[in-house]
Amino acid sequence: MFGFLNVNKPSGITSHKVISILRRITGIKQIGHAGTLDPLASGVLPIAIGKATKLIDYLSEDKEYIAGLYLGKISDTFDIEGDVKDTGAKKLELSDIEKVLPTFRGLTHQVPPAFSAVHYNGKRLYELARQGKIPDDIPKREINIYKNEIVDFDYDRQILKLDIACSKGTYIRTIINDIGQALGSGAVMYELLRTKSASMGIENSIILDEDMTKMDIEKSLIMPQDILPIQFIEISEKEIDKVKNGNKIKNMHNAKENVILTSDGAPIALAYSDIEFIQPKKLLI
Repeated sequence: MFGFLNVNKPSGITSHKVISILRRITGIKQIGHAGTLDPLASGVLPIAIGKATKLIDYLSEDKEYIAGLYLGKISDTFDIEGDVKDTGAKKLELSDIEKVLPTFRGLTHQVPPAFSAVHYNGKRLYELARQGKIPDDIPKREINIYKNEIVDFDYDRQILKLDIACSKGTYIRTIINDIGQALGSGAVMYELLRTKSASMGIENSIILDEDMTKMDIEKSLIMPQDILPIQFIEISEKEIDKVKNGNKIKNMHNAKENVILTSDGAPIALAYSDIEFIQPKKLLI
């Protein structure tokens, strides 16, 4: 079995649990996911099955979410799974929020939350945070917020929903915490739905069912040609023999940098090309 799967992960389970379910259904161990979703979060979780796992790094990295947040609250984890406290701040008007949101768009730098899986000196940050050892020099990372728009606002309950489109590695919990600080009220995330990831949309996702069969999964597979932002090149039988043996072939295909070589449309190898040659890097068969 080879290809990608657009899974709608439910809230309450880990991304690794999704992999475990798929391994049980398919009997295949070589399964991986792109863009981990926390247990609280739900939505699009891109899955690679078989040798498609070698192509995970070439999936589109941009993502989009619908985030729900409570205003007037703070949390050590920046969401409702932590120690949530009321700030006692006055109720905010819609106009207050509309003034602040534009400052959270575009290129910026973000410090990952202490309760996250980011590595710090050989340990996960959440391991240190649980010991009360939160570093004060967690490295910042560059992120890009393409969109940050209001979906819904309940003034009476001070509940806000945002549509956020962003680059890889962005922590929505941190954005929400930062927005809360800028508003002077505090904010915590109570739900998160990922609507897009790796060119996969929530509207085309599948929900895993314990009664699913291997055939059901096969029918839902997405081929690399339909999703990867990479050049695909059809090669001849003679070229296939060379590629299978790890030998380079002449670049007569106007190939540029990373490409996927195919035969009758089926992926054969991931390769790197320069002006003269195409060198296979990873076989996909």
